[in-house]
Amino acid sequence: MIPGDIGRELGLRAGATWRPAPPGTAAAPGTYATSLPFRLAAATGREPGEVAAELSARLGPVPWIAAASVTGGGYLTVTVTPGALAALAVRVPAAGAACAASDALRGTCLTAPAGADLASAGSWPQAWALVTATMTGRLAAAAGATVKLRKDTERMSSPEVAAPAEARPGPERPSPDPSAPAAAVALAGAEPVSYALARRAVPAGPADPEACVRNIVDNPFFLVRYAHASAASVLRWAADLGVSRGGAAEFQPGLLVHPDERELLGAISWLPERVAAAARRRRPGAFLRYLESLARSWLGCTERCPALPFGGRSAPREEPGTAARLWLAAAAQTALAAGLSLAGVQAPQRL
Repeated sequence: MIPGDIGRELGLRAGATWRPAPPGTAAAPGTYATSLPFRLAAATGREPGEVAAELSARLGPVPWIAAASVTGGGYLTVTVTPGALAALAVRVPAAGAACAASDALRGTCLTAPAGADLASAGSWPQAWALVTATMTGRLAAAAGATVKLRKDTERMSSPEVAAPAEARPGPERPSPDPSAPAAAVALAGAEPVSYALARRAVPAGPADPEACVRNIVDNPFFLVRYAHASAASVLRWAADLGVSRGGAAEFQPGLLVHPDERELLGAISWLPERVAAAARRRRPGAFLRYLESLARSWLGCTERCPALPFGGRSAPREEPGTAARLWLAAAAQTALAAGLSLAGVQAPQRL
């Protein structure tokens, strides 16, 4: 979201990519870097550092940008003000599911399956390919690509299994392989199995259905859903207590200054960029790992920076502080819900 804001200030067209600051530079939350100067230099015959310096100068007058500089020999590195970063607590809930959207892949076209029916996959490599293509399509659409959905009419099971029994005289048909995708889906459900497959960069062996549904934070599928339910619970408890976060105009960004709050805001700020990067590389697992890091940021933040009075001594003592942290909880819930939707997973309100 913030990298896109910076790009618009520079008048950049779709396709500019942003990443954490290069090694050896300050990488505080709210800091973003792009290698665009190297690409522009190669196209114009200029030096990357010269191009980066020119772009940096254009950002100098922008009030919500704290610093813009040349790093790593030609990267443009930008740090936004604490207020601009904290404002995401209001901007993200207002955007809803669109908080994950961008135009980074505008002009790109691809075809993807309309859905991933894992029970139809005859092998784990087929199941992995189907899940990867389906999730890539969702991510690409969110990043502005034109995605044509197709319905796979061909059965993905082997010809022997697909053929009618009466057409196959001979030995008795063997029992279905209990380790096949369909059996795993029957045991654990399609969502956790699909999630486990999508995390993989390459096809591998079968997904362990029991591990997929284990209710521990070491299980990535549970972690992300639990984090969403946690954020939703904070907002639900606040409503039960009659505690309101107030209107957007009343939000005080200067109250979200704790390192854990800034870390969470920084993680949220990368959401659209992580969506686009995973779609560009056709590696949805990279997006899921980002989503898991976002979940951990929220859980750490809510533990050390609770919003509600029963959170203990770390809870705010004044209403504006409570309201600010409730806005942050709403932003975390919205971002996690958007990410889970792109992963094809329902976002639970409680677990």
